[in-house]
Amino acid sequence: MLTAPSGAGKTTIARRVLREMPEMRFSVSATTRAPRPGEEDGTHYHFISEEDFRRCITEGALVEYEEVYPDQFYGTLHSELERGDAPVLLDIDVKGATSVKEAFGERALVLFIRPPSLEALARRLEGRGTEAEEDLDKRLERAEMELARADACDAVVVNDDLTEAVEETLRHVRSFAES
Repeated sequence: MLTAPSGAGKTTIARRVLREMPEMRFSVSATTRAPRPGEEDGTHYHFISEEDFRRCITEGALVEYEEVYPDQFYGTLHSELERGDAPVLLDIDVKGATSVKEAFGERALVLFIRPPSLEALARRLEGRGTEAEEDLDKRLERAEMELARADACDAVVVNDDLTEAVEETLRHVRSFAES
């Protein structure tokens, strides 16, 4: 699974890994946040109401979940991991990755995608144009906490050069799949 602060490039890297390794499939996370322009339910996220998300928690339908920002929940549905036999690639937050690693142990590989610096991360998030200033500040505050947890992951990939970061990620994933 790939984990990183928002804007570090984990989703872009995940897409490239999936293109290079078509035998893998992507786990679509569930969230209570509203879709951004161009996002489709079931493709980018399972967009569900807070009430339905809380029901999933109560019913044990989630492998992991977190209220990442106030009233914005994210999580991984058991059903996403259980459909089919193909290896699954998750693109999730640091706390969720920790929970999945605890649940699956050595059957899970956690790669932390690190931005080259907090300043570079801020520039990437600003460049997206999808965040209000207040939301951007929250993401950067959270990023500091997430960066501090990188060493708890199985490996760290610095995304300073996207092509190199994708190649390094592929080496880790292929090595893990072969073991």
